[in-house]
Amino acid sequence: MRVLILGGYGAVGREAAAALLEGTADEVTVAGRDPAKARPVPGARALQLDLRDESALEPALSGVDAVLMCVDQDNARVARICLERGVSYVDVTASAGPLAEIERLPAGNATAVLSVGLIPGVSNLLARLCVERTGGQEVEIGVLLGSGEQHGAAAVGWTLDALPELGPSWRARFPPPYGTRTVHRFPFSDQHTLPRTLGVRARTGLCLDSRALTAALPRAARLLERPRARALAEAALAKVHVGGDGFAVTATAGGHTAAFSGRRQSRATGLAAAEVVRRLPELPAGVWHIEQAIEPAGFLAALTAAGFHLAHYDAG
Repeated sequence: MRVLILGGYGAVGREAAAALLEGTADEVTVAGRDPAKARPVPGARALQLDLRDESALEPALSGVDAVLMCVDQDNARVARICLERGVSYVDVTASAGPLAEIERLPAGNATAVLSVGLIPGVSNLLARLCVERTGGQEVEIGVLLGSGEQHGAAAVGWTLDALPELGPSWRARFPPPYGTRTVHRFPFSDQHTLPRTLGVRARTGLCLDSRALTAALPRAARLLERPRARALAEAALAKVHVGGDGFAVTATAGGHTAAFSGRRQSRATGLAAAEVVRRLPELPAGVWHIEQAIEPAGFLAALTAAGFHLAHYDAG
């Protein structure tokens, strides 16, 4: 399989490229605006590609079997061009708007898989596990992120953009060493897609490994509405990393919780995306979210083999 990774030099794209090169991919091309300024991905081809140039993508798709989209930039347009050419498409975006646009695209003979990564992605599969196990009609997803992990600029920007939408909090159960934590409602895309794909109500929440920083999130959300504060926060997060690089994602439905945890969120997202790309040849044509196309248990087992952890808890 010949794979083109758009945003291939970012934290997630690099992890996905490395995983695919260790697997069955015949050729992996990592594309970005300026490969000369990026760290090379050993074994991958480099391609200069600026998605702002609307004429640049189609030539880059020549001979490509699948595109892995690791940036938030004209995602629906990129997906449409891929599907029209019969090129499979996998997207790690966490933005609900582009996902809804891509859902409506005709797939022809190609396959598109959306909500791929950690959140959304693993979170969707955990939700499906809990719903199938209990028959619950409401899913709560809690996401705990390490405030010390060095995230890419795009991920930091997306999070800061979404932070002013922070909502009411609740308590979520995470695996050791985290325990039960307060999570603040946060606009991850799962809360919009799971009602359509699983027929359940859903809410998604965020906390950080630092309890003090989690408690400060509501005030930070209000401050970020000021442009000056937003610029200062973005500059600070690019340089200062306080805390660990662990993460945990939990989904609870019908009194049952499934939890996935480990270190380095970007690695987990990249490995999950690579695993979806590997499975494309066995998936039916169409546009799917990950929980519609992929059976959760086997997929999560493949990730635990890479050093991540899966746990189940019942209420009480």
